[in-house]
Amino acid sequence: MLYFILCIFLSAFLLFQIQPMIAKYILPWFGGTPAVWSTVMLFFQVLLTGGYAYANWLTGRGRRREVVHLVLLGVALLAMFFLALVWKSPITPGQDWRPSSPDDPIWQIFKLLAVSVGLPYFLLSTNSPLMQAWFSRQRPGQSPYWLYALSNVGSLLALVSYPVLIEPALSLPWQGRLWSLGFVAFAGLAATGAIRTLRARVGQEREDGPQQEARDEGATPGGRDYGLWIALAATASVLLLAVTSRITQEVAVIPFLWVLPLTIYLLTFILAFAGERWYSRRFYLVLLFVATLLYGWSLVRSDTLFILSQIAINALVLFAACMVCHGELYRLRPHPDYLTGFYLMVSVGGAVGGLLITFVAPYVFQGYWEMPLGFLVCWLLFLGVTFVRREARRSRLDFVVGNVLMLCGLLIAGALAVQYILADFTDAPYSERNFYGVVRVREMGERGSSPDQLALIHGITIHGIQFQDPDRRALATMYFSETSGAGVVLRNVPRPEAGRRVGVLGLGIGTLATYGQPGDVYRFYEINPAVIRLAQGQGGYFTFLQESAAQVEVVAGDARLSLEAELASAGSQYYDILILDVFSSDSIPVHLLDAEAFALYLQHLKPDGLLLLHITNRHLDLVPVAWTLAGYYDLSFVLIDDPAEGVAISRSVWVLLARDPARLTVPAIQERAAPMDIYTTDLRLWTDDYSNLFQILK
Repeated sequence: MLYFILCIFLSAFLLFQIQPMIAKYILPWFGGTPAVWSTVMLFFQVLLTGGYAYANWLTGRGRRREVVHLVLLGVALLAMFFLALVWKSPITPGQDWRPSSPDDPIWQIFKLLAVSVGLPYFLLSTNSPLMQAWFSRQRPGQSPYWLYALSNVGSLLALVSYPVLIEPALSLPWQGRLWSLGFVAFAGLAATGAIRTLRARVGQEREDGPQQEARDEGATPGGRDYGLWIALAATASVLLLAVTSRITQEVAVIPFLWVLPLTIYLLTFILAFAGERWYSRRFYLVLLFVATLLYGWSLVRSDTLFILSQIAINALVLFAACMVCHGELYRLRPHPDYLTGFYLMVSVGGAVGGLLITFVAPYVFQGYWEMPLGFLVCWLLFLGVTFVRREARRSRLDFVVGNVLMLCGLLIAGALAVQYILADFTDAPYSERNFYGVVRVREMGERGSSPDQLALIHGITIHGIQFQDPDRRALATMYFSETSGAGVVLRNVPRPEAGRRVGVLGLGIGTLATYGQPGDVYRFYEINPAVIRLAQGQGGYFTFLQESAAQVEVVAGDARLSLEAELASAGSQYYDILILDVFSSDSIPVHLLDAEAFALYLQHLKPDGLLLLHITNRHLDLVPVAWTLAGYYDLSFVLIDDPAEGVAISRSVWVLLARDPARLTVPAIQERAAPMDIYTTDLRLWTDDYSNLFQILK
């Protein structure tokens, strides 16, 4: 018994510890976008399905299949030993594995994961169903399903411990080394089990007769059972990824916000598979209905609702929906003889959900519609299972009242989904969704007048507005007005006689190019190809780049990787001004605001150059982060908080940094500078290995 507990717990812990670890490691290589986590999740879900299929084969009839398992364990250990010699750890790829272009990010992520953790993860994923099957053989009178709950407890502890204990305390290479040692221990336990089973199998035939006779008629799962298993698991998987995308888009792509939804998802597995006493259909029907009402309310109040409240409501929605899916899944479980096939179908459903989110939704949906639609499907399945399973409708009163509540919930969820989708088409002549998010062009205007502005909206954040009136077409708008930090610098800091060289991280619609003068060079870095096409004139919506007096250049790809490549190949860009406009959205790329990134920026600046940070954010106070970085690199610091009231102009917060304090003594800058004489912070310096957004929540 102790062997099964230890082996299952360790494999589950390692299985879910590796996911946030490797995702965080490769996140900066793909622009820090939320889609990186969705892609990582899909890879692991598909591999998990493969592992369950392999476990199903391994426990079937046939002689000495355990030998194959022993060979694969040996190959995994040898591969990790070899990679430890060439990488910083056996599972953290070297810098030469970074993508050379932003094309096909999904397949590039798959390739990285397959090489670094593919085989170890595959073997770990086989362990839970394999151990349960071996347990069922050795103890035929005991249910093995509680071991699945134990497995999820191990997974849950792995997820919770990562952002709380592992991530803050250890660098990523050390995390990889310790995880690899844990895998070595697991391989020893798994090999022990395989050898014991192999010895017991030799010379024996499997005795199925008595157990087969003891089963009820109709115990063999049919097509309807397989369909329901897959559908319930797929719906829970879709909602997991949809909720994760929603909250990471509105805050930041960080391990904690990956871990929270996955923790809830696993908790529902634990509760559901620990026994039927933890799942009451009546209670979770009411909870799901309440969650539906709160979800609808949060959509209406999304612009003003505090971010922690939004996260809490999304967490409740995910918990209620997944509890229904997994609770019904457990009630539909088969006889233990079909255990591995059941888990295989559950993993197939999880993989189907991931495939729908990663490959289908971006090409079929023009917005992030998977959450309202997934929620609607959850209600449909709940209602469907009630009619399919006779025991779900024993009481006539429960049946009538429950179905009335279900129909009401279904109608509300359907109305929310329709409203959510229709809102994306309102006044939007252009919409495109890709790996980096949803980009829309929306018509806007002053209240009571016809639309005279076009706005670029990425997710829920406006990234630029341009007037359509030719007389106002060249006006700098939004966060880049003449009174903003960027506007004050670009209009008042003296230009070199040969022209000014300006680098801008983040393109938007290219509003800053309107400040360009003859002889200037404005070089923009942008990872989203849809944004580049629109800014360069696709559809005729925006013309800032085309009409700029400066020479305009656009570099496609992640800004940090592009700057690193330029430094290595051609040396410094020697910018007079380097502008970071990548933190204004609600989800910030942390890898562009840490010590290693700033070291790179300073190498691309002239000695008397200026570094400008646009840090406007609804939920995060980025001033202490910038202050700490300025202190670390001994940079002079000026903050300009511009209320900027006016048509198509928004409040903006800018930080101006310089090596030479004299560069920030321009009267126009000093007039607008906020007093920072008594400002202080104890925030720890952000690095590639450490960042903490909870300390800077507003």
